[in-house]
Amino acid sequence: MGINSLLKPFQRFGVHLGLERIQRLLADLGNPHHSIPIIHVAGTNGKGSVCAYLSSILTAAGYRVGRYTSPHLVNWTERICLNEQPIPTELLEKVLLQVKLAIPENCEDSPTQFEVITAAAWLYFAQQQVDIAVIEVGLGGRLDATNVCEQPLVSIITSLSREHWQVLGPTLADIATEKAGVLKAGCPAIIGSLPPEAKQVIASRIEQLSCPTVWVEPATELPTRELHQERWVKYQGIEYPLPLLGEVQLTNSAIAIATLQVLRSQGWQISETAIISGMANTCWLGRLQWTSWHNHPILIDGAHNRAAAQALRQYVDTLNTSVSWVMGMLSTKDHTEVFKALLRPQDRLYLVPVSDHSSAEPEALATLAQSICPELNNCHTHSNLNAGLEAATSQDATTPKNVIVLSGSLYLVGQFLREAEPNPK
Repeated sequence: MGINSLLKPFQRFGVHLGLERIQRLLADLGNPHHSIPIIHVAGTNGKGSVCAYLSSILTAAGYRVGRYTSPHLVNWTERICLNEQPIPTELLEKVLLQVKLAIPENCEDSPTQFEVITAAAWLYFAQQQVDIAVIEVGLGGRLDATNVCEQPLVSIITSLSREHWQVLGPTLADIATEKAGVLKAGCPAIIGSLPPEAKQVIASRIEQLSCPTVWVEPATELPTRELHQERWVKYQGIEYPLPLLGEVQLTNSAIAIATLQVLRSQGWQISETAIISGMANTCWLGRLQWTSWHNHPILIDGAHNRAAAQALRQYVDTLNTSVSWVMGMLSTKDHTEVFKALLRPQDRLYLVPVSDHSSAEPEALATLAQSICPELNNCHTHSNLNAGLEAATSQDATTPKNVIVLSGSLYLVGQFLREAEPNPK
């Protein structure tokens, strides 16, 4: 059986937060998660890059490292990695089958698809006898299927903004309460930059649980070195290269360094050489990533909420060029806030649907975009991603100083990486 055929029967159960099903499933599998020391990473944005930094550095330090993230861009195997390598397809099929066999037939309260793949990750990591696993929260925190370990090595909350409010609650305080569910009594906490309303909730929970806490400040940019043209930064006395783009990585990388410092204090052997090497080798697909399409340079970024869009716009502004946006968004996202963060007068906008997902209608997005930014140079809708890219690149050929940015949805970026035959720059 293939991966999709193993997972598809569980897709109909959708998003159904709660820990009872995953705890029951893991118990039937022998509680594989009990044997794995973990770093648990929650937050609205930045989770993926923090997980990527930590996994890369701990691998460079010589540990056997599991990494579990979501969603995937191209293939399910991306979600479950061992020492930076995705799980082989045949092994993922094998562990998924083991998970499926542990679920009783005609189960009244069947696990969701996310719970099944999460259980598969725990089982694989236990079978591979990982030294440590970096586990990214799927949605929220308190009732997320990853939140089954009572004593994580470190709990991280990277950032908080209004995302998934339909499930987590309408206010930042509601969302912060759900994210704070990853904090555990007496376990170290690493907290990134938070809005005041959210910070108050998190601080209160930290005090209740007596968590030793580091409130992270951004790393400091260092002058470009003669021998190093890449960006170097400094945090907590450690100097390291920063390969991922955008100002937000000053905070994300600092969160990773603060976490590693806590691990060091617990006895983990992580040298500065491993930190430098691991940082330098960190990759994170689909986030401020330069690639090309039919020999046209293109920047891809899955910015799908206001905070991520602001971070993308901040980076694009440093390029000092006009912008052609190729965008599609899911129907559930806050389209107004994303457009307000991204669009500027004289930008061009090419709107496309997001295939195989609950996509916002390009025509409705066009009406909204033009009301938010009437001074757009142009705004067009297209029937599919390739048509949008063709239009943007045709215009690009006549505009010398212009950058094409594909954005609005990680699923759209995944579609690009799967179907549009990009050529890495």
